[in-house]
Amino acid sequence: MKVVIIGGVAGGATAAARIRRLDEQAEIVLFERSGYISYANCGLPYYIGGVITDEEELTLQTPESFYARFRVNTQVHHEVTAIHPESRTVSVRNLETGAEFEESYDKLLLAPGAKPTQPKLPGVGLKKVFTLRTVEDTFAIRRYIDRSHPQSVVLAGGGFISLELAENLREQGLDVTIVQRPRQLMKPFDADMAAFIHGEMRRNGVKLELGDTVEGFEEKDGGVDVLRKDQPPLHADMVVLAIGVTPDSTLAKDAGLALGIKGSIVVNDRMETSVPDIYAVGDAVQVKHFVTGEDAVIALAGPANKQARIAADNICGGSSRYLGSQGSSIVKVFRMTAAATGVNETNAKKAGLDVDKVILSPMNHAGYYPGGKILNMKVVFEKSTYRLLGAQIVGFEGVDKNIDILAAAIHSGLKATDLKDLDLAYAPPYSSAKAPVNMAGFIAENLKNGLVKQWYLEDADRLPRDGSVILLDCRTPEEFARGHIEGFFNIPVDALRERVGELDSAKPVYLICQSGLRSYIASRILTARGYNCYNFAGGFRYYDAVHNDCLLIERATACGMDQ
Repeated sequence: MKVVIIGGVAGGATAAARIRRLDEQAEIVLFERSGYISYANCGLPYYIGGVITDEEELTLQTPESFYARFRVNTQVHHEVTAIHPESRTVSVRNLETGAEFEESYDKLLLAPGAKPTQPKLPGVGLKKVFTLRTVEDTFAIRRYIDRSHPQSVVLAGGGFISLELAENLREQGLDVTIVQRPRQLMKPFDADMAAFIHGEMRRNGVKLELGDTVEGFEEKDGGVDVLRKDQPPLHADMVVLAIGVTPDSTLAKDAGLALGIKGSIVVNDRMETSVPDIYAVGDAVQVKHFVTGEDAVIALAGPANKQARIAADNICGGSSRYLGSQGSSIVKVFRMTAAATGVNETNAKKAGLDVDKVILSPMNHAGYYPGGKILNMKVVFEKSTYRLLGAQIVGFEGVDKNIDILAAAIHSGLKATDLKDLDLAYAPPYSSAKAPVNMAGFIAENLKNGLVKQWYLEDADRLPRDGSVILLDCRTPEEFARGHIEGFFNIPVDALRERVGELDSAKPVYLICQSGLRSYIASRILTARGYNCYNFAGGFRYYDAVHNDCLLIERATACGMDQ
């Protein structure tokens, strides 16, 4: 059997190694148009920032080492220019010599990945306007910084690459501005959770120009002007386009393979394309979202590696199936960490799901043990069934551990109420006896059993201030004096039983405290006395962070949290 693989890195190189482990006799030929077959794609921003100092650390395998270990005939600087399914051949061009030839195959695997989205805007091709996708891109940016010593940079886009570049370039002393059309960074997160990311970026000197449309680039005064719609230009010494990636599916399209959303390659759960004996994996393919079942394009290294293994199994006569992509992801944001899995509230609603959520801010470990840090957590579930749909966490320590627990819970089909039963490791330096994930389950169970009803951030401005409802803040007078929601008055939870006569039992009560715990206790006190109570999901700490972020982004208009 002869297998030809187009593209290396997570998809192609992983599949090649797996095929060899399954079939010692197979002839495997891998074509890669760049000079690197397997490199640490996710580490590229950290090389630019000097965290990774040796460029060889980025290269996981060379053609020589890959051949020595797996006997794969790897041809770098070779571009496949056409696929001919009828003759089972591909056309190849040697980019160093210009020579062209045909290569036959029995099985063909496409792992072309994705390319940086290049909008058709004036000035995209300027020398000081960069993209970051390959090792070559990385070296070009690093060389420019080392030789030209730029003082400022504009990053167009607010996804993973942009955030990682922002941190690394700030560490290099550059003035960094992020500009993009959406009003928030990191679309895997809901706008409320993105507010915590925005805050950390601003604390570290990154300027955020959100809700701005870039219309082009112009060379000016030795640098680049970023032209914006209805806004003055932003001037910088360099620009990096980081507005996302587009499936690199030109070869597949020209060969007549079926394409899906965003021009991605359609595959089944065996990673087979619409043409027999042609497989595809990685950032270029359309998959099913594990939670919603909808078609999706999810460009992450984890799914690409799993898909490559599955395709290799099936190429070698096996019967492996891809269950879908869940979108679990994590990113370092200066001192903070932000992570998500499943679908967020916004996308769950777009998918037609009836959702509810719990928002909490537990400590990452036992409160009495020194050094505890707050985790800002949001867990989304289906309202009628309590099926877990997704989760987001932003914090300083313990984010990775807790998001992985929630990712596993979603994959296993657990309900939000089942989280309370997870038996998780505990010692004071690492967690709490009631772990953060358990706490989310306790809140969900209280909702299901009717022990608590919630009100939400999007209700804050809609609550009547005419005295028809009771707006009660249960924090201490000192906390209340430092900031509170307009229209609320203060009775500390510990004084509530003695002062309950001040409240009209005929009126519904909307409660809030710093984290949601004291207001929950207050709601139980009042509910036992016949009051109709609603507890705020998230607490004042959460409200204050999101509200202030909205004010910064929407100086002249309403925030629109439900967008």
